Amino acid sequence: MPKGSPELTNARKEEIINACEKLYKTMSFKEITIKEIGDATSFTRTSIYNYFQTKEEIFLALLTREYEYWIADLKSITEKYETLTKEDFADKIAHSLEKRSQLLKILSMNHYDMEENSRPQYLTAMKVAYGNSIRVVDDCLNKFFPSMTDKERQNFIYVFFPFMFGIYPYTVVTEKQREAMEEAKVDYVFMSIYEIIYDCVRNLLKER
Repeated sequence: MPKGSPELTNARKEEIINACEKLYKTMSFKEITIKEIGDATSFTRTSIYNYFQTKEEIFLALLTREYEYWIADLKSITEKYETLTKEDFADKIAHSLEKRSQLLKILSMNHYDMEENSRPQYLTAMKVAYGNSIRVVDDCLNKFFPSMTDKERQNFIYVFFPFMFGIYPYTVVTEKQREAMEEAKVDYVFMSIYEIIYDCVRNLLKER
């Protein structure tokens, strides 16, 4: 790690993560390299290795930040509302993830490779954020649906969080993929991120 203030170190890390985020909006994980990320920053490419040793670490840091943004949105829901109907809760959760397409896109990746090629501190930071997101969702359920048992909330979480890994590839399709589905005559209903999340949450709460 280079010498410098914690503020400078954090600012450099944020710039690297921001560069990765920008590239990931138009490029795939395989296409993005350390060189590509370095070219999008204000300092030399080799300087990146003072902060991140692999591009997987950068993506893991981006995923951590996306979880933290989503957590902040979830907390704002519990702070702003005292009560919510099932439909309103499904609406709020769907909107909170609709604007976190980068989170959903990274979740659709092969996490085994990404985690294997990252140092423990980056993996631990991501797992902390992931765990916090589960706890905040549990807090939301506990507040807005107090009649739910611990087991029922746990069942919601065990279904919803694995479901999140498939949202992006199911809702964001290329024209090539769309044509292939039509050619294969697959009865496929295209849904938006909002629609698929709203329906999932609403169905998970239908017995409430």
